[in-house]
Amino acid sequence: MTLTQRIITIAICVLGTMATRFLPFLIFSENKETPPYIKYLGKALPSAIFGMLVVYCLKNVTFISGNHALPEIIAIAITVALHFWRRQMLVSIAGGTLCYMLLVQMVF
Repeated sequence: MTLTQRIITIAICVLGTMATRFLPFLIFSENKETPPYIKYLGKALPSAIFGMLVVYCLKNVTFISGNHALPEIIAIAITVALHFWRRQMLVSIAGGTLCYMLLVQMVF
């Protein structure tokens, strides 16, 4: 990639990110009531995305060979425990990921 191509790529990424951040504020102003469908999506999507993340992470795990998925099971248990304790998704995900990486690199 040339320098010009890199600059254009970064500019497109910046514009795309800015558009996705500012577009909701332009579409749904403070003066108008937010549609019920959008409110529903705001409540339902975080859990759905978290569920999809779990399914995606476990899609290639085999429970009948190797270490029998012990690192994954332990990391999921830590993630759930952290979430019930702190109720912060970032802490839960970071803690579970750190636990999994430590288990895979140092124990299993």
